[in-house]
Amino acid sequence: MSILQSKDSLSPVAKILVATGMVILLLLVFINSRDLSQVREPDAVPTKVLQLRFEDRPDGSIAVINYKTGQEIDSVQGEAGFVRGTLRGLAQERKRRGLDGGPPFELIYRADGRLTLFDTATGRMLDLESFGPTNAGTFFKLFDASQAVAVSKS
Repeated sequence: MSILQSKDSLSPVAKILVATGMVILLLLVFINSRDLSQVREPDAVPTKVLQLRFEDRPDGSIAVINYKTGQEIDSVQGEAGFVRGTLRGLAQERKRRGLDGGPPFELIYRADGRLTLFDTATGRMLDLESFGPTNAGTFFKLFDASQAVAVSKS
């Protein structure tokens, strides 16, 4: 009579590799299920805030208007891909929510040197320095053009 011996088809090393793979897979599922978009550094205090309105002109340019005074402080001419793309994305968000162009955008210069564009209508905030210094600089020059007043620390 022959005795059937059950042989394990996986070696101990293979078992360890399979177990490790399963642990990694479970960790990836766990990490991807968490909303990491809410994890961010606290914002530094604003040192300058400029309220802006943007208007399309018939010649294809975009007028940059000081929201408080109604005075045009700059004009975006030609390609200006980053500025146009940023404003287009914010305008589309307002349109999706059924909001008109009324409330201002706030360009915020912070104590740590970061530059933020905040849409007061939707609450959307863009950290402009994350797109590189050249792109952030296209918005930063608006402070010089407007002679923005520093925020009081009271």
